[in-house]
Amino acid sequence: MSEPARHTPLVRQARIAGLCYLVVIAGGLFVEGFVREPLIVAGDAAATIREIAAGEQLWRLGLAVHLLYLIAAALVGVILYGLLKPVQATLARAALVFTLVDVTIEAVSLLHLYVPLAMVEERGALGALGEGQRQALAYLEIGQFATGFGFALLFFAGFCTLTGVLIMRSRLMPRLIGVLMIAAGVCYFVNSLASILAPSVSNVLFPWILLPPFVGELSLALWLVVKGVRVRGTPRSG
Repeated sequence: MSEPARHTPLVRQARIAGLCYLVVIAGGLFVEGFVREPLIVAGDAAATIREIAAGEQLWRLGLAVHLLYLIAAALVGVILYGLLKPVQATLARAALVFTLVDVTIEAVSLLHLYVPLAMVEERGALGALGEGQRQALAYLEIGQFATGFGFALLFFAGFCTLTGVLIMRSRLMPRLIGVLMIAAGVCYFVNSLASILAPSVSNVLFPWILLPPFVGELSLALWLVVKGVRVRGTPRSG
């Protein structure tokens, strides 16, 4: 079998991973920029719940899109594991575990975002609670999602960092992409840890600290879609 033919499945898998990664990036931008940002009013529970009630279908669409892009994120992790396992199996396995833990925590945390909808659907069952109490509870649940999302990103930081290390040790992709992914992991880790230990510091860092992750992840996704992997490069064993 010729060398290009032997590597064709790897290139195809890489491009599928890249497409899935673009879905993750686009989905994340959509739910944050076009669903939660317009509907969540910072510091105002009553206004937030009114906005969600008025934009119920948009809120539901945001939940659906988030779930779908989490499936794509899991596929990215599985495919990259297969591509990078020959470089260093233990690191590749750890990266896969990190991303699957991230996806699991994030998916479970989405349940908090359904509470505002449940407040409307189960209004009769919650009759013992006043309107203000229901709004406060729903707003608190939205905050709990943000906390869970921050926890998930701590594990995603591990995935980004280890993936960057594996890329740098391989000949499948440019080393610069590996550097960018390591930087993405460091930024995610610092931002998530700061949100837990020093929220005031996190508020200062956000959103600029998320710019390097956006550049790194988008670079990896586009490279995988356009180039796949270098068919003449053989990953270093380890």
